[in-house]
Amino acid sequence: MAAVGRLPSAVVALLLALLCLAGTSAATNVTYDHRALVIDGVRRVLVSGSIHYPRSTPDMWPGLMQKAKDGGLDMVETYVFWDVHEPVRGQYDFEGRNDLVRFVKAAADAGLYVHLRIGPYVCAEWNYGGFPLWLHFIPGIKFRTDNEPFKTEMQRFTEKVVATMKGAGLYASQGGPIILSQIENEYGNIDASYGAPGKSYIRWAAGMAVALDTGVPWVMCQQADTPAPLINTCNGFYCDQFTPSLSSRPKLWTENWSGWFLSFGGAVPYRPTEDLAFAVARFYQRGGTLQNYYMYHGGTNFGRSSGGPFISTSYDYDAPIDEYGLVRQPKWGHLRDVHKAIKMCEPALIATDPSYMSLGQNAEAHVYKAGSLCAAFLANIDNQSDKTVTFNGKAYKLPAWSVSILPDCKNVVLNTAQINSQVASTQMRNLGFSTQASDGSSVEAELASSTWSYAVEPVGITKENAMTKPGLMEQINTTADASDFLWYSTSIIVAGDEPYLNGSQSNLLVNSLGHVLQVFVNGKFAGSSKGSATSSLISLTTPVTLVPGKNKIDLLSATVGLTNYGAFFDLVGAGITGPVKLTGPKGTLDLSSADWTYQIGLRGEDLHLYNPSEASPEWVSDNSYPTNNPLTWYKSKFTTPAGDDPVAIDFTGMGKGEAWVNGQSIGRYWPTNIAPQSGCVNSCNYRGPYSASKCQKKCGQPSQILYHVPRSFLQPGSNDIVLFEQFGGDPSKISFTTKQTESVCAHVSEDHPDQIDSWISPQQKLQRSGPALRLECPKEGQVISSIKFASFGTPSGTCGSYSHGECSSSQALAVAQEACVGVSSCSVPVSAKNFGDPCRGVTKSLVVEAACS
Repeated sequence: MAAVGRLPSAVVALLLALLCLAGTSAATNVTYDHRALVIDGVRRVLVSGSIHYPRSTPDMWPGLMQKAKDGGLDMVETYVFWDVHEPVRGQYDFEGRNDLVRFVKAAADAGLYVHLRIGPYVCAEWNYGGFPLWLHFIPGIKFRTDNEPFKTEMQRFTEKVVATMKGAGLYASQGGPIILSQIENEYGNIDASYGAPGKSYIRWAAGMAVALDTGVPWVMCQQADTPAPLINTCNGFYCDQFTPSLSSRPKLWTENWSGWFLSFGGAVPYRPTEDLAFAVARFYQRGGTLQNYYMYHGGTNFGRSSGGPFISTSYDYDAPIDEYGLVRQPKWGHLRDVHKAIKMCEPALIATDPSYMSLGQNAEAHVYKAGSLCAAFLANIDNQSDKTVTFNGKAYKLPAWSVSILPDCKNVVLNTAQINSQVASTQMRNLGFSTQASDGSSVEAELASSTWSYAVEPVGITKENAMTKPGLMEQINTTADASDFLWYSTSIIVAGDEPYLNGSQSNLLVNSLGHVLQVFVNGKFAGSSKGSATSSLISLTTPVTLVPGKNKIDLLSATVGLTNYGAFFDLVGAGITGPVKLTGPKGTLDLSSADWTYQIGLRGEDLHLYNPSEASPEWVSDNSYPTNNPLTWYKSKFTTPAGDDPVAIDFTGMGKGEAWVNGQSIGRYWPTNIAPQSGCVNSCNYRGPYSASKCQKKCGQPSQILYHVPRSFLQPGSNDIVLFEQFGGDPSKISFTTKQTESVCAHVSEDHPDQIDSWISPQQKLQRSGPALRLECPKEGQVISSIKFASFGTPSGTCGSYSHGECSSSQALAVAQEACVGVSSCSVPVSAKNFGDPCRGVTKSLVVEAACS
């Protein structure tokens, strides 16, 4: 600056002008027309994926972004979570996992665009739909309608987000990666319930967003009457049938559900790769130019962030990148190939609109032709029968429920039902519980009884700020979600001849809106009940023993995430609503209108027992500790598992609670919540429309026993773990696990298209011809150390359990070993020329299973 100061003023002015020009030249102009988003004057075909920054950690973000880029994505989409950014009105948090600027910059560093879905209502199976609870208590407020108090707060937060992004230069108009923004979210699903004020609210929201002058287009998803210039978009398992409400808008898909969310007490849902690929190809076939996977990486609901209620801590979503940040094969690899095939079609797709051609019953083609450009999609939408169709005078085989992509209108580079990419067989390796011995050495074993300290959470009211009021209070209005827990406490005097008694016995009836209820009489546990994801209502009748004189009744109500979806979801209550009655053979005592004393949260929460850096006299270190007792805190130390594999804790042996590692909550655990015995299938047929209940696994098993511990939560050497156990369990039975790839496999037939990487362009192919099986080790520096199985002929089975068929080449193992052992990746042609022909006239397959080290 000193040197600049000595230059003539005219030169300084010229330099400043050049600097301004340099800054503006980096800006990107984003508009749209009826076909696509238009970036710097060029229509673009875009592939996007949702990654939510609070569901992962900053140290994970670069790896997630790179895997997204390597998987063929152009853009990352994220919601903006109001509750994490403004936990107290006017006090903002953009640090750590909430560092939205850092997250957006991580996307830019990987060469990805960003779609910022500000909402600020997000749904997302997130607590209270992403709204902060303090919003509920603003006088006169009504959420998501033409209500001035709500609009004032919504606009203030939206302006804060936009100003934060502008301040960091992150909009495309500033040279940043954000090319799209969203205001509101799936309001069209429920707007009828809000009537005319809902319609005017949507018009206001659109006008408010546009006035923020971000320089990029805005969208509203699932909102057919989206006001111009905003774009209405589609969410769902399939959006090929979607048509924008105005002919001037492009066809955009903001949520292609890659799987489904998991609830405590539910089976684990998954979506077959072939069906997801079919949905993607159909969307681009029928005129779509931007689709987004919801989710591409689902991640983890740390702390108390999960909504629902009863949404699990895992938000894996069967996404292409799993909860731990590892690519899920073959889903990630096959979709990467789909993206490559679609991008080969991009010049034709952006040049024109598609023309439709029937190829017979349940078979059709869409062709994009402009001058010398030509791309075609051939679809068989029959959910049972394969077909051979004729297109441009040539025969093409189309498996049921599949799309073939022809970037030159001649050659099939990919069929959505034929997977060329590899499969990974993963395992969770149980490490026991690595603890620190008294001499500082590391011991890897289950914990002995002396390794745990404990603290007993007292039953009932222990806080000075407890309040006493007549009648039963609704929980959320009472706690403002400061804790999952609310104590309801009352007492009665028993003479011994009351009509609700049978001797000393009575039945206690408690009705509750949910979500979890525990009953204590005179300090002793007397019963419990829970709701479910389909109904949080509880009606508990439990026998209780009363004594002459004063009897204390303590009811502990716990929430498991607040409702996040539906019209007026913010008014859905929780907690004990009554009646609460004692009943006997001769009469009833209704306690619903009695004086009740209320305590918000637990004593251990107030004492910060979850924070190991704060010493507390509550902790007891004995040679033994209580097990299977409700309301118990546990604490221990452990050493970080070696290596860099993702880490999880197996909570087998525990009941329900929350866990902290080095003071950071890894979420609610609930391994005793078991999925129904029925509703699962051994093998899910991808053919035909998918639904959330179509493909499920782990019926009759715990919904979730493994809980992710990000490596960034751990520190070298000694670490602290704290558990709050609500129901009762034995912490010595928990263990650490690491997720490792056991094998890489692939199964490719002679009928498969060539590997898509063999195409240089739609018109030019490498010399190699025919399908090929390709394997690659998952980690950098690894090589294929052995071939566990190889078969060319009619093999069957899945990765880790293949078997030879009636037809099998004797050369398969040797050929695979020669091509693959000692290298990080290999490609093996699937051809009788390579293996001999063990059964002429039969379509043969090659299967290889390999180990990497």
